[in-house]
Amino acid sequence: MGNNSLLKNGRLRPLQFLKDNKSAAKNDVLSGLTVALALIPESIAFAFVAGVSPILSLQTAFIIGLVAAIFTGRPGMISSSTAAMAVVFASLVATHGLEYLFATVLLVGIIQVSIGLLKLGKYARIIPYPVMLGFLNGLSIVIFIAQLDQFKVNQVTEVNGVSVTESVWMSGVDLTLMIAFVGFTMLMIHFIPKFTKAIPSSLVAIVVMTIIAVVLGSYGIHLQNVQDFAGMEIVGGLPEFHIPQVPLNLETLSIITPYAVIGGLVGLTEAVLTLQVLDEMTNTRGRTNKEIIAQGLANTVNGFFGGMGGDAMIGQSIINIKSGGRHRLSGIVAASALMFFIMFGSGFINAIPLAGLVGVMFMVVVGTFKWESLRYKGKVPAQDILVVIVVSAITIFADLATAVIAGVILSALIFAWEKGKVIYANVEETNDGEKTYKINGTLFFGSVLNFKELFDVDNDPDKVILDLKYAKVSDYSAVESISSITKRYEDAGKTFKIIRLSEECKRMFHNANAFTSVVIDEAEAEIIEYPYV
Repeated sequence: MGNNSLLKNGRLRPLQFLKDNKSAAKNDVLSGLTVALALIPESIAFAFVAGVSPILSLQTAFIIGLVAAIFTGRPGMISSSTAAMAVVFASLVATHGLEYLFATVLLVGIIQVSIGLLKLGKYARIIPYPVMLGFLNGLSIVIFIAQLDQFKVNQVTEVNGVSVTESVWMSGVDLTLMIAFVGFTMLMIHFIPKFTKAIPSSLVAIVVMTIIAVVLGSYGIHLQNVQDFAGMEIVGGLPEFHIPQVPLNLETLSIITPYAVIGGLVGLTEAVLTLQVLDEMTNTRGRTNKEIIAQGLANTVNGFFGGMGGDAMIGQSIINIKSGGRHRLSGIVAASALMFFIMFGSGFINAIPLAGLVGVMFMVVVGTFKWESLRYKGKVPAQDILVVIVVSAITIFADLATAVIAGVILSALIFAWEKGKVIYANVEETNDGEKTYKINGTLFFGSVLNFKELFDVDNDPDKVILDLKYAKVSDYSAVESISSITKRYEDAGKTFKIIRLSEECKRMFHNANAFTSVVIDEAEAEIIEYPYV
């Protein structure tokens, strides 16, 4: 695939790449331009979720996209400001302001780089599919709820002679126009790809909506636009270096750390999920830990340039791959082109109507929500449906990172419970008064209770054999359970012997040093006894 041809010996060499891979470079440039155009409306819309200026979100998309593309472990992946990160930081912005947001993003980057350097990314690959479904469903609902504020307007009333500004729902003509234009935007995004996919449908919809808004404005019908939301004219320009202006003390750390941990985990979760999707699409294998470091570096740089933080974008990454972008160059072009549009197209950005952006975000909701999960009842195990519901609910009422962690834990507990039930014994008795329990299954913390119930200590003969040839002793809970059974037979004055253990099991028993009168009988009739502690 030539993943490393753009980055040789640690140096970025775009000119050499263009020379050696003309066809691939052409595809990367074209796909990068397409992605850049598609990023504009979504990046602006994400600003509404976080409660920040659209230009801040756009500049974030540039920095995150550029740095992550240079150091990525999954060439072709697109990173930007995202709805998931916006949701995490929205309350922080509302309560503490932008400077604390910048400090939090900086800490997010440090956390992510540390996770990558410690090579902990491999654990992210164990996220079960039901958890992914719940995560995406919950995220889509959160994004939908966040858009409802755009259906409100500020209303000034006087209370005891004091002017009070409150947010109230639109009504009458304003509400009708808002709903109509949101619906029209969604219809355009849905139907345009059926005619052409050469231009991103969301971009076409935004351009059309902006033209309509300008025309209506000439007739005295004013629609709320991006400039109204920002409270000022959005002037594009390169982001400037900025050290977060927050007190350097424990109080600040206590404020930003929870948001940073949650944001860091959410970002890495989306990055790993995106990496897995692209791996399947391209039949290749990305480098998870390297991608985590790239995401961390991007957020660290972003924190020093006044950004809102970001991570990988599943939708835009898929667009890039399907458009032919398979190398770092596609991500670099996407970020650079986006910056060009910001600097020289800010006039257009200011005129974009809010109704168009809300329509774009509603289509993001429709595309993110896994509708097939609503038809799973009776077709997939009830436990998996439970995980999807729990993760979705926690995502909505708490946060994304907590939801994913809770989902993984719940899935693990359900697996342990189900696996623990799959243990049984084939019992054989001989004429000389000897009884053998041949255990089948995995003996671990989830199955020890069922294991103990297999034995009938009171009614068993004086000689009992435990055959573990077809069993696997996995942990020290299993060791303790065998120790307990051994002690029960000893107290009853009976002989308890273990045969046909694997070498790994014997080492575990020996290291535990936890048995009394336990006999491990080998084929050579070797008898080993361990003192009980």
